[in-house]
Amino acid sequence: METRGNLRLLFLLVSVLLLVLFTWLNLPYPYMPSNKAEILDCAASSPWCVSSNRLLKNPTRRPQRNHDHSSDTPLHPLDPLTIQEFNKVRRVVASHALFKSKSYVLHSVGLEEPAKSLVLRWKYGDPMLPRRASVVARVDGRSYVLTVDLDSGRVTRQERVSSSGYPSMTIEDMNTATSAPMKSSGFNRTIMDRGVDLADLVCLPVSSGWYGKSEEKRRLIKVQCYSMKDTSNFYMRPIEGLTVLVDMDTHQVVEIVDQGRNIPIPKAANTEYRYSAGNVHREVKLINPISLEQPKGPSFTVENGHTIKWANWEFHLKPDSRAGVIISRAMVRNPESGEMRSVLYKGMTSELFVPYMDPTDAWYFKTYMDAGEYGFGLQAMPLDPLNDCPRNAYYMDGVFAAADGSPYVRSNMVCVYESYAGDIGWRHAESPITGMPIREARPKVTLVVRMAASVANYDYIVDWEFQTDGLIRIKVGLSGILMVKGTRYTNMNQVPGSENLYGTLLSENVIGVIHDHFVTFYLDMDVDGSDNSFVKVNLQRQQTSPGESPRRSYLKAVRNVAKTEKDAQIKLKLYNPSEFHLVNPNKQTQVGNPVGYKVVPAGTAASLLDLDDPPQKRGAFTNNQIWVTPYNQSEEWAGGLLVYQSQGEDTLATWSQRNRPIENKDIVLWYTLGFHHIPCQEDFPIMPTVSSSFDLKPVNFFEINPILRMPPTGEDDLPVCKDAASA
Repeated sequence: METRGNLRLLFLLVSVLLLVLFTWLNLPYPYMPSNKAEILDCAASSPWCVSSNRLLKNPTRRPQRNHDHSSDTPLHPLDPLTIQEFNKVRRVVASHALFKSKSYVLHSVGLEEPAKSLVLRWKYGDPMLPRRASVVARVDGRSYVLTVDLDSGRVTRQERVSSSGYPSMTIEDMNTATSAPMKSSGFNRTIMDRGVDLADLVCLPVSSGWYGKSEEKRRLIKVQCYSMKDTSNFYMRPIEGLTVLVDMDTHQVVEIVDQGRNIPIPKAANTEYRYSAGNVHREVKLINPISLEQPKGPSFTVENGHTIKWANWEFHLKPDSRAGVIISRAMVRNPESGEMRSVLYKGMTSELFVPYMDPTDAWYFKTYMDAGEYGFGLQAMPLDPLNDCPRNAYYMDGVFAAADGSPYVRSNMVCVYESYAGDIGWRHAESPITGMPIREARPKVTLVVRMAASVANYDYIVDWEFQTDGLIRIKVGLSGILMVKGTRYTNMNQVPGSENLYGTLLSENVIGVIHDHFVTFYLDMDVDGSDNSFVKVNLQRQQTSPGESPRRSYLKAVRNVAKTEKDAQIKLKLYNPSEFHLVNPNKQTQVGNPVGYKVVPAGTAASLLDLDDPPQKRGAFTNNQIWVTPYNQSEEWAGGLLVYQSQGEDTLATWSQRNRPIENKDIVLWYTLGFHHIPCQEDFPIMPTVSSSFDLKPVNFFEINPILRMPPTGEDDLPVCKDAASA
């Protein structure tokens, strides 16, 4: 009995010890700084350090704060309209004489920004500038632009738009257009004849462009359909050759064209791309999860909802239904004086032009203007934490108006985060032969503002990246899914040598059609003030005189100040290199150089279409990579105010024909990033991201390197994050 009691006591003691040990192992480590670094355990130091493997299970999501926008109030003259203001606009419009007892649709409701001169003088603490809303509406088939004074609750401007074109489509337009064919017995019969179950049918609204008089005076759209049987990637299963023409105002089917009855619908094999779909693809673990950890939190702050402050930068940020993101009042601090100096008054995506290079009946009209036709911001989807944006990102919602003026919230539309990719801010090391043991290097940490628009099949990622040396990098990434064409061919050996596929055979019965992407940016540069000049700095080869030097040639920089708009129209040329400076001729550095910024082009593509081709007439703003125009608050959209079915008479190219003076004026720079895309098999069934960018870089803006006094990073500055499994 005594032995049995001892065993019980021993078992009890062991159990208690195990319980204490288990509890101790799962307690957070105390804060114990070592002489080299802080040791933080991932399990104890959440939320900034976790050990979940996104490749093996669902990633840990940092909960997002659900912001109640109903009580928002504007705190800055450029803040977007609040829910209360949207509702006020809706009430004012409903009671206005133009809209009473009439059929109307609100295609756009947004802030009408105050005069630039007033915004430049305003500062926090001053009375709020008058708040006004700009409304683009269609009433009884006519387009109007109205201004609603939110203080008085009255319509103060009402203007009928006489130019060609219609306002951008509403979400309701797209929904009714794609449902209209379903009411046609002829359409349903055609679908069933093609072997597609109506339950598997999905259709998309395709903007129709403008190709002549027959398409005038009717708001038309073309609808094309796909089979989603056995896949979520219905884009890879087109019902080729079937195009339905729909009148968006009457919701009636105008015409059904089916020229693809002999073209099979591609199979669904290997088209699934969702990780959650199961074992569709064999798991391949290429990398371990990676993250930028910030135990002290981000270095940037968001003040009053829309003002971002980081390092030596300060700017205003807001989502926009058409542009996606608008950066305003971007200023950088002078390291010597501490003064905030202006760089950019307003920057945004102005228009996207995406022409496909297939002239056949079901494809010729696919020449999209994604901002003016669909609304770049309206197509921005919520960003995915940890995958679209890293941990410690700040998310901003967009608030927009539906067709009846009712406000709605697009959550997590924009993210702001700090990025460190292992890049170097600046460095220098001395060779041992000098006897100077110098090794100086600084890490490059940047601030990124990101949005991603999913315009049907394509996804556009737009980044505004701010660097501590004063540089702004504007980057566009292309991902998503190709728009493909069905074909009867399953292998290239079946294609006659004389036949033009207009693209690349990607898989059985699937052609990726060649196309272009042009993204035009509006950049109202205010370099140390509003009055700036555009300077083209040509690099010219100079010959040395006989006997002057052992050298026979060298390069010389020749500066030419653009006097008028035509002087500043730039087509980039590899063998005629230039720099493009925006300078303030009224301010000089201590040694006498005008302060400025320069545009640094990256890999870009130029439009090769005939200038008289109807799509290129509408997209004439891509005829040059760089334009400069005098500031005009009404000239912000490169494709014109009303783009849908426009004829191209109200574009950046048209405005610039006036050849207005631009020297020492308040001027706007326009820059177009271009991509030629010849699809390849690696783009199937979903594309790896392809990116390009351009820079706005200081040139004699600072007296010296603005980050010279930036301290280096040492081991004592950083924690060591240990995986919980190995702690």
